[in-house]
Amino acid sequence: MRVHVVSDVHGNARDLARAGDGADALVCLGDLVLFLDYADHSRGIFPELFGAEEAGRLVELRTARRFDEARALTRALWAGLDKDAEIERAVRKQYAELFAAFPAPTYATYGNVDVPALWPEYARPGTTVLDGERADIGGWIFGFVGGGLRTPMRTPYEIDDEVYAAKLAALGEVDVLCSHIPPDVPELCYDTVARRFERGSSALLETILATRPKYALFGHVHQPLARRMRIGVTECVNVGHFASTGTPWALEW
Repeated sequence: MRVHVVSDVHGNARDLARAGDGADALVCLGDLVLFLDYADHSRGIFPELFGAEEAGRLVELRTARRFDEARALTRALWAGLDKDAEIERAVRKQYAELFAAFPAPTYATYGNVDVPALWPEYARPGTTVLDGERADIGGWIFGFVGGGLRTPMRTPYEIDDEVYAAKLAALGEVDVLCSHIPPDVPELCYDTVARRFERGSSALLETILATRPKYALFGHVHQPLARRMRIGVTECVNVGHFASTGTPWALEW
């Protein structure tokens, strides 16, 4: 059995269409939407609306953790526009292309920048969406928990720690634990390019220690200090920033 795993697709529909080549199934750990590309300020929903120069200003403020100023900038830019309608229009355009690129079968969960309410409209037959749910893939049990925890970035699908923990508890024991965010371990949460810690989940770490899955797979941190490490008997793997690499991570058994 061979499964390919991707995360942080961020608009890369071209490579996503080939991500399942040679595999029995594709697993996607979320962040399909590209709102703002920190490396290329001309790409994403924000620069499409406001231009690359304003996108660069926003990246600079966020990178410096000047979140109040970043929010003031975006408020000024959105003034006079229907923010919700414009974002939904742009997200729908991306989802139409990205969901069409998924091979069958695909098992997918949400990232922190995704909009879960729209997924049922775009998930075609052969794509199974799971969040706080399990799936049997080739005789192994995969558990999925989507979304991120609350941060000053206020991305679309951030949830309370207690809600996230409840979804984990609903999974029980699994062979492969799939999430968008990493467990709360410094080496797995630190982004060496952004030079900051992303939020990991302490409940996820506790679940790994308590239930001892074979693998814990995740993304979210684009340039992690450590891409993989063992926690107890569990191999923890950041499957990579698919938007830039275009290459899935492969799991075989």
